[in-house]
Amino acid sequence: MLGLAKYLPEFGWEPTIITAPLNTRPDPKLNFKFVETRFDGDVFSFWRRLFGAMNFDTKKSITEQIKQSAGSGERVSWADKIRTLYQEIFAYPDTEKKWLKPATVSAVEVARKEKFDAILSVWPVTAHLVAKKIKQKLQIPWVADFPDPWSTNHFYPYGKIRKFFDTRLEKQTLKGADAITTISKQWARREEGLLGRDKVYDILNGFDPEQFDHEEIPVSRKFSIVYTGKIYPGKQDPIKILLAIRELLNEDKISADDLEIKFYGEKLAWLEAEIDRTDLGGVAKQYGPVSKQEALVKQYEAQILLLLGWEDQQETGVYPAKIFEYLIARRPILLTGGSADEDLREVVAETGAGVSATKVAEIKKAVLNFYQEYKKNGVVVWRGDKEKTKKYSHKTMAQKFAAVFNGVIGKQNGTG
Repeated sequence: MLGLAKYLPEFGWEPTIITAPLNTRPDPKLNFKFVETRFDGDVFSFWRRLFGAMNFDTKKSITEQIKQSAGSGERVSWADKIRTLYQEIFAYPDTEKKWLKPATVSAVEVARKEKFDAILSVWPVTAHLVAKKIKQKLQIPWVADFPDPWSTNHFYPYGKIRKFFDTRLEKQTLKGADAITTISKQWARREEGLLGRDKVYDILNGFDPEQFDHEEIPVSRKFSIVYTGKIYPGKQDPIKILLAIRELLNEDKISADDLEIKFYGEKLAWLEAEIDRTDLGGVAKQYGPVSKQEALVKQYEAQILLLLGWEDQQETGVYPAKIFEYLIARRPILLTGGSADEDLREVVAETGAGVSATKVAEIKKAVLNFYQEYKKNGVVVWRGDKEKTKKYSHKTMAQKFAAVFNGVIGKQNGTG
């Protein structure tokens, strides 16, 4: 949203963002308005307070802390299942449902004071319900955006009964939208089929082009392989890179003295167990969550950026946000994954930003090639195409959204 709002004015649109209270203040250089509403907390607020009283760190994943205290190394444990069941019953339509009333009141109040030409609602689901109410009250054209699908989500965790109600609410809600956007052609076609619409627009996410220059940050002296962000159990497989590195070490083709494998994100007990099982505790480490800015710096410093692709065919059309961050970093990308990675492979190939490898043997070959270059030159060179990479920018994204907004205004006024 920040990237979109930052560049929309270049294409004739002045944004106002209505949001729950912000944890950090926006950059004052960003020339658009924020309206912060009341928010009484999500459906887990009570449990965070309870676990906080039990000396759990409420800033970290409570589920992972329970799994660690219970000694569970499973990817999906009983704690995960209980949390999902709780959400299935009490988090309908989503965990932020208590935001509906204060957000609607604030949005209508602001919209009556100022003239708005269009509404854009973005995830979570409650935001779309807010936008529907604003449109019903004020008759402002409405665009609903889906960075992730609703009932057809690739990571949909609930059973058939909940899915029935989610699908029904999605259809009822979005029939009032003047336009719908999502991030990939596959998802757009899926939404068209579900909703019976002629056109759902696909607008890819991207990166801020102003972050593209960062040569002052030096690359790591060691052969560092860095991953930042969440890992989805059953959907992504970090074990492949561990097995490939273990075999290369056993074959004396790389040296542990040169090597670092760094995971930044939520610490996972099952991943730690796999690191131990492959005897890579000396070179592979989970560092836990870091700030967005620190994650970007770690990416800039990496010799190689690890992008865990999708192993499940249902993930076709899914673009993780980190692919665009990795393009900013201009460090070579190693994309691993399965047959669902066609879209990611296309981005990596088109930009020349790295290589793709799906099997352990292919990953070994790619890592060895990178390592040999590192040993020869002290750094692995990024060989991407800057101009083709800039295609995946927030500015391009904002231009496409502006075109959709222009279209719904024309439609509303009977001129297009």
